[in-house]
Amino acid sequence: QVQLVESGGGLVQAGGSLRLSCAASGNIFIINRMAWFRQAPGKQRELVADIARVGHSPIYADSVKGRFTISTISRDNAKNTVLLEMNSLKPEDTAVYFCAASSILTTTYDFWGQGTQVTVSS
Repeated sequence: QVQLVESGGGLVQAGGSLRLSCAASGNIFIINRMAWFRQAPGKQRELVADIARVGHSPIYADSVKGRFTISTISRDNAKNTVLLEMNSLKPEDTAVYFCAASSILTTTYDFWGQGTQVTVSS
């Protein structure tokens, strides 16, 4: 199995920046892609960005292109970290952000973190 632990959320003013981090541990070699999703109150969860575990082929939602950057760090064979650098934040970016990982055995995001709150004030 894979465990995902997020950190880095918080409160920031519009135009500011935050960096989210998600540490993956466990059987990371079954991970195909890692992603960040978000869910705002009353809205469906949406994909923000995802990237291959080894760090190539990033994909972004249109709403965050040019403002957010996803990347990965592999420090050893037991852990992998996915980062989300968020710049020029807008109030509409306010949401709970979730880290997720898909398995090479399926095409679905089977592993999820607990979520971290990002609040952007106007």
